[in-house]
Amino acid sequence: MMIRRLALVALLFSPACSAQPQSQPSNDAATAADQAFVPPQPASASEPVPKNAPQNPSIKNVPAVAGKANLPETPPPFAIQKIGQFEEPFGMAFLPDGGLLVTEKAGTVKLRHADGSVVTVTGNPKVDPGGQGGLLDVAIAPDFAESKTVYLTYSEGGEKGRALALARGTLVAPNPAHAALQNVEVIWRSGSNGPGGQFGARIAFSPDGKYLFLSSGERQRFSPAQDPEQLLGKILRLTLDGKAAPGNPMYDAGGVRAMTWSTGHRNPYGLAFAPDGTLWETEMGPRGGDELNVILSGRNYGYPVVSNGDNYSGQPIPDHPSKPEFEAPKLWWNPSISPGGMMIYTGDLFPQYKGSAFIAALSGQALIRVELNGTTAKPADQWAMDARIRDVIQAPDGAIWVLQDDGVLDRLTPKG
Repeated sequence: MMIRRLALVALLFSPACSAQPQSQPSNDAATAADQAFVPPQPASASEPVPKNAPQNPSIKNVPAVAGKANLPETPPPFAIQKIGQFEEPFGMAFLPDGGLLVTEKAGTVKLRHADGSVVTVTGNPKVDPGGQGGLLDVAIAPDFAESKTVYLTYSEGGEKGRALALARGTLVAPNPAHAALQNVEVIWRSGSNGPGGQFGARIAFSPDGKYLFLSSGERQRFSPAQDPEQLLGKILRLTLDGKAAPGNPMYDAGGVRAMTWSTGHRNPYGLAFAPDGTLWETEMGPRGGDELNVILSGRNYGYPVVSNGDNYSGQPIPDHPSKPEFEAPKLWWNPSISPGGMMIYTGDLFPQYKGSAFIAALSGQALIRVELNGTTAKPADQWAMDARIRDVIQAPDGAIWVLQDDGVLDRLTPKG
């Protein structure tokens, strides 16, 4: 009986949008900010509510009625070719010569050459994998052609548990059979080591190549997303050396505040700049309420005070219109699609899709296209892929490559 009860509790608090089951949020992570939330009593002993669960019954829930983006699934209109197989991958990045770097969560980086051959990259930072943790995103520096610098995000172990880290190193590939990262150094750490998934961990470089934007999830701890002294639940704007970037909204305050670009995020899993310089983000909400946001300097996106989804305990969260002082999503999905990686298409192979955002959907098992126009977004297509899609990227020739959660790498091209 006890085993069944524990299993039920784990199910209730494991977001369907995650890649693996997540641990129940730790009450040890609660801060004074949690006192603003007064969780209702659970409906039954089988539906516990953590003491730091976001819920304030004094706030009237004003349902969000605009911006809902779920569309009927349709068959993909493109040809799909399997071109690779990896082991529990997370992120990928193209090299100028057409090679592709792929991260595997256990701690391995693979280099797929343009001819399809694959080699393991040695010299990676030490990773503490498990749950949603592991080796996560990969990105090449804006000046990669000269510097050969590669950036990696990953979960780093510590006495109190895992925390997100950002490292960089120099990629050396003297011949097709050998590749290594050298001079690897950790340039940023989130701190707040402990339990919980929701690392976020996506990297995007500013259009001028001077700054690095990094998404940091709230680790299923609720209040850190609103705590200005914690790096969790934030989008950070950093120098290429991992320091606070001049011009940030609270740069003069120093510390965590100096690094913060925006706050109030849950699990930001996609981050990409449009050609016009607008920064877009996909975010896993709680149960329902996945989001597509425009990320603006100094704005607060509301989690866990507001969300268009509900807690995994079943308790509702006030919708965004209830607290208009928070920045609302441009689009949201309920039921969840579990957005993974995102890219904004600029190629010529699919000219009809230029300027559209392509979003990988995990639980939705779909590839989703959204039409962008400045800071507005319109749902366009939701193609059934019959697989959990982890990441999506544009190839140098304009083809669309998608990475499935089971490790399959597919190339999408126009039919006919």
